[in-house]
Amino acid sequence: MMYDVLRVYSPPVPTLPSFTVFDLETTGLDPLKGERIIEIGALRIEEQQITEKKFQSLVNPERQISWGARKVHSLTDDEVRLAPTIDIVLPKFLDFASDSILIAHNAQFDMSFLEQEKEGCWGYVDLPECFCTMRLSQAVFPCEFRHNLDILAVRLGIPLPTDRHRAMPDVVVTALALLKLIDMGNIRSIEELRKKSTIALLQA
Repeated sequence: MMYDVLRVYSPPVPTLPSFTVFDLETTGLDPLKGERIIEIGALRIEEQQITEKKFQSLVNPERQISWGARKVHSLTDDEVRLAPTIDIVLPKFLDFASDSILIAHNAQFDMSFLEQEKEGCWGYVDLPECFCTMRLSQAVFPCEFRHNLDILAVRLGIPLPTDRHRAMPDVVVTALALLKLIDMGNIRSIEELRKKSTIALLQA
């Protein structure tokens, strides 16, 4: 089982805070063109360990899922039609992520959706700080040209789940990649991690 790997690899991560590693599935690529979130998956890293704390929810986007997006994650309109809407799911996710730093692979994409969806719910709420494992991979492997999650997993020796491109399996791979990259990069402070993995400030 893919989740068994979580118990195998948990190297020491001293002086670093708690993390919420998350991933989104969406109706399409651009939230500014009306594309919406349809799934949120997340897990927590606390006290130097990947924990059993997990968050997963489908989201009713109140619009159709594009053909291109369906080809990636295989979610259908019927599967999300009866799911709660984002104004119900997003507060629960942010409560789950409280007192932690968000982590995502290609985090600019995920955060652009969270920023847009937040504005539609209650825009005055601030999102947590977010770091990007793709940026961190670029810092740790500066001579490599490709840093997508599949390539990074192979590079780090992380087994790929059969249901890649669903939120929770991608979260597991990202969490394992984060810990391995921190270890390989000999990162021992939040300041160093921020320097190597922060993303540009997003404008709503």
